Amino acid sequence: MNILLLGYGKMGQLIGQLSESRGHSIAGKINIENLADLDSLDLAAIDVAIEFSQPESAVENIKWAIKNGIPIVSGTTGWLDQKVDIDQLTLDNNGAFFYASNYSIGVNIFFKVNELLAKLMNETTGYTSSVEEIHHTAKKDAPSGTAITLAEGIIKNISKLTAWNLSDGAPGNEHTLPITSKRIDPAPGTHIIRYSSEIDDIEITHTAHSRQGFALGAILVAEWIQGKKGVFSMDDFLSF
Repeated sequence: MNILLLGYGKMGQLIGQLSESRGHSIAGKINIENLADLDSLDLAAIDVAIEFSQPESAVENIKWAIKNGIPIVSGTTGWLDQKVDIDQLTLDNNGAFFYASNYSIGVNIFFKVNELLAKLMNETTGYTSSVEEIHHTAKKDAPSGTAITLAEGIIKNISKLTAWNLSDGAPGNEHTLPITSKRIDPAPGTHIIRYSSEIDDIEITHTAHSRQGFALGAILVAEWIQGKKGVFSMDDFLSF
């Protein structure tokens, strides 16, 4: 499989290394400094694009791939206000687009555990819920896409909650779920779901030890998406 890397920071470099170790070839490495190289690529020789860039670049990267008939797997967060338009562009062009806020298999299992716990807590009184995420200082968006996905899973299953807000650590109001974001090096990513009461606290935590799980997950998805058309997520890939 020939993979085009759109974004060649730490994640792009790791994806490149792991892809080659799995027998794939890298068709190009595009970042902000060599965008012009897109014009000289042999599009017919590209099987899939994997996009881990920056929020300000992601939408144009994804549009370029879709318009050129290249299946694209994206993990960039911070641009999801435009995802509805990207999904429609994919369908209009009979393309293939896969988005996940986190490609770690462990994190996606954590998403399901989070929703199950929220369903149980919806039947319980006396607890307030919160989300905390910790990432390295190079991460620009806050809260993280993973934290937002977790918050959405809680809100969907706890009837009194209607929205989340980025918090300084203070409790939210009765209908708002607070998310606290911390930027501490060299943390690749920790997410904590907490339910607190006067009697006890209940916590579930996912801690990433490196970026390798994220990178490998993206490569596995890129292998999976071959020959498919449509808009996909990790639920499709993992068949939850």
